[in-house]
Amino acid sequence: MTDYIIIVAGGKGLRMGSDIPKQFLPIEGIPVLMRTIRRFHEYAPGLGIILVLPTSQQAYWQELCHDYQFDIPCTIADGGETRFHSVSNGLAHIPDDAQGVVGVHDGVRPFPAIEVISRCYETARTTGAAIPVIPVVETLRKMEADGSSQTVPRSAYRLVQTPQTFDIQLLKRAYSQPYSDAFTDDASVVEHLGHGISLVEGNRENIKLTTPFDLQIAPTLI
Repeated sequence: MTDYIIIVAGGKGLRMGSDIPKQFLPIEGIPVLMRTIRRFHEYAPGLGIILVLPTSQQAYWQELCHDYQFDIPCTIADGGETRFHSVSNGLAHIPDDAQGVVGVHDGVRPFPAIEVISRCYETARTTGAAIPVIPVVETLRKMEADGSSQTVPRSAYRLVQTPQTFDIQLLKRAYSQPYSDAFTDDASVVEHLGHGISLVEGNRENIKLTTPFDLQIAPTLI
């Protein structure tokens, strides 16, 4: 039995205002993507790491690995037209008869707590599907078609993070389905099969680095 993590890194950095894709931007001297990979290697050195990158970025990644002497083993998969297709390409590198748990994680989330990663994998090992969530702390309002809005109970909602973890065979079946715009994350693809999703406690520091502000607070999170 072998566990895997598929790390999806296809960002272009447009909201960062940078010519360098956001997954390659340095935080405290180390590129974001390397920090993300290291976190999963710390969780389990034997974890099979599959890195999904657009083909146009793969040569640059190899240069970075050389420059930073980064030698954690990763299998490189080609990015697809959508996240769905990128994850599907990553799954193709896992043997069809593999047994274990596979996670899917955003390449620009370098701060998942080790205990959160562990909770996700161990829960998925029992239930088949687990995702980390955190409570909503802001007041929420629902917008109506006519422009009006109303407050909704925030206790009824959770913010979803990654890694999202699944039994390997379950996720392979899920990704054999035709693509749909309704697939907003991996859990939604699995739910379309009729399989329930277990929620585990995430960590608030596990943010997705998307804007320049995120890069300003990242050193504090480190």
